Amino acid sequence: MIDDLRRLDARRAGDRTLGAAAALAALAVAGAFGWLVVDLAAGGGDRLSWALLTQPPALTGGGGGIAPMLVSTFWMLLLTIATALPIGLGCAVLLAEFLPRRAPYARLIRRGVDVLAAIPSVVFGLFGNAFFCVWLGWGFSLRAAAMTLACMVLPLFVRIAEAGLRDAPDALRLGGAALGFGRLRTTVRLLLPAAAPTVAAGLVLAVGRALAETAALLFTSGYSVRMPDDLADPGRALSVHIHELAMNVPGGEPQAQASALVLIVLLLPLGLAADRLARGLVRAR
Repeated sequence: MIDDLRRLDARRAGDRTLGAAAALAALAVAGAFGWLVVDLAAGGGDRLSWALLTQPPALTGGGGGIAPMLVSTFWMLLLTIATALPIGLGCAVLLAEFLPRRAPYARLIRRGVDVLAAIPSVVFGLFGNAFFCVWLGWGFSLRAAAMTLACMVLPLFVRIAEAGLRDAPDALRLGGAALGFGRLRTTVRLLLPAAAPTVAAGLVLAVGRALAETAALLFTSGYSVRMPDDLADPGRALSVHIHELAMNVPGGEPQAQASALVLIVLLLPLGLAADRLARGLVRAR
């Protein structure tokens, strides 16, 4: 009896230690993010204004606003999501529900997806330049940049969405079979809503990577600071603009820091929208 109590106390002590370590890790992450925001606000907070969001740049970008960059970023992001979401979700459904997990070709596909996820973004940029800009003849354009970003974020989104589908309870699959649902209908009506929070998290991570990407866009989107008329026009993404201000424009650091604050703020509504989408899918199940 005494030995059992001692083992129970040891387990409780271990749980408390693990909980404290997890709390410290979370605090460290939150502290790093807070430090980043405070540092950017101290350097560029005085540049934040309505004019910054609505006016074109001036003085090679060191002054004026970032309106063309915001529009270019929006169109690239929209086309990236429209391309990556159906393809990535379809691939995740195929891997999770329609291919035997231990089949050699399924393992080969997963290994290829993992290798793609590890490829540096500059390599994707070179590929996008060679394929979309040169071979397809699109040149430096928003659509070439968006397709390159879609290729980049697909591996991450596929693996997260596949994990979410695999974690869906087997009771849903059995229930679908009992109702006479085919595998596809069971996946669409039951499994996808159950995996919606994980799929939404994968989408947020993929969008965040696309929104903050710089290296790949240097080879595909161009450096134009004018307002794009359509997706065939070149455009400068906000992340590229921040890089140019910080590295190549004398005295551009305050404007770069203000633009970085705007970039961070843009991520907040994306996360909220993805969470609302996930909740809506769960309620509709």
